[in-house]
Amino acid sequence: MKAIVQERFGPPESLRLEDVGEPVPGEGQVLVRVRAAALNPADWHLLRGSPVIARPGMGGRRPRNRVAGLDAAGVVERVGPGVSGVETGDEVYGFVAGAFAEYAVADVTKIAPKPVALSFAEAAALPVAATTALRGIRDIAGVRAGQRVLVTGASGGVGHFAVQVAVALGAEVTAECSAANADLARELGAAQVLDYRASDFTAAPERYDAILYNAGAKAPRIVLKALTPTGTLVLNDGGTPGGFFGPIGPMLRGVVLNWFVGPRITLLPTREHRDDLLEVNRLITEGRLRPVISRTYALPETARALTELEQGHTRGKAVIEVP
Repeated sequence: MKAIVQERFGPPESLRLEDVGEPVPGEGQVLVRVRAAALNPADWHLLRGSPVIARPGMGGRRPRNRVAGLDAAGVVERVGPGVSGVETGDEVYGFVAGAFAEYAVADVTKIAPKPVALSFAEAAALPVAATTALRGIRDIAGVRAGQRVLVTGASGGVGHFAVQVAVALGAEVTAECSAANADLARELGAAQVLDYRASDFTAAPERYDAILYNAGAKAPRIVLKALTPTGTLVLNDGGTPGGFFGPIGPMLRGVVLNWFVGPRITLLPTREHRDDLLEVNRLITEGRLRPVISRTYALPETARALTELEQGHTRGKAVIEVP
């Protein structure tokens, strides 16, 4: 089968399209014929082995996973031992390691039925980004109807889902993004839109019950100024490649700051579980959530796609389609 292979840590140019052996599903796993796979900031961190402090968890001297990619949508090709509730031919999506390939193996606890109304490309855009937004807004910030919520990076992968989740919960949402994406933010339900180049929400009089801070340059202590006295700041900094600490630095500063200001700053840890996917399915079925795809690429174009994602040229999600 064709797959995007990563033999060493490095830039996107180090990726290669190669013929590799088809993976075999083990206990509690299924083999998925990948039809589409999404790009995520985590992909470039894993590609470059960045930040350095996290490299031992990525495999040490070389990538732990030879085939890149984190989430996908496709068709179940084969079912491994001990699997029930999933059959050959089922259309599924979810967290699929090695997703940049024609076939990949997934744990049944990390996949869900593909929403009928969505294409494979649209479904592939959901797993990492939509469930991250769901956890950040619903679970960690505990957003309730009538609250005021600020989402930064509101036109990005996680951000555009977070706006929709907060609106679905009945919150009044302010979206911070570029002026070019203001109309998109309003279409997604934002009541107010801030141009991050022209305004500074920390200097404005408005205060928010929750802030989902996506990949911003402001220090947590500065962002706290925009919270109500009982508000929650959720840090989800995808960051940029490079450096020893990378995006972990702001996270650590937020944790330390909590010792002085109380538990008002919360990190957004990674979680890969079917329950979150099923909740995403419900929101999609109810018409409260939809993926925005800026561009699709062919599998051989994966390196270029990651370069463009890394440079911040993506609105919503970018997706790799596998014929």
